[in-house]
Amino acid sequence: MANPLRAEVIKLYKTLLYLGREYPQGAAYFRERLKASFMKNKDVTDPEKIQKLVARGDFVIKELEALYFLRKYRAMKKRYYDPEE
Repeated sequence: MANPLRAEVIKLYKTLLYLGREYPQGAAYFRERLKASFMKNKDVTDPEKIQKLVARGDFVIKELEALYFLRKYRAMKKRYYDPEE
């Protein structure tokens, strides 16, 4: 019997993998950490625990998006505003 949360976990993994392409320390570093984190929890079967882990993954997605927006904002600010003012 397949776990009904399996599709949700796979979607989370793919989303994080996609977002990791622009990670400041490199995509390979992010991919290794992501895989290690998912492998650490591969034996979890309790649906409540899986939901908590997925919620934590969603939080990480929001944090990564905030990091990327902040980086873009800083780059634009640096480009268009005189730093000497």
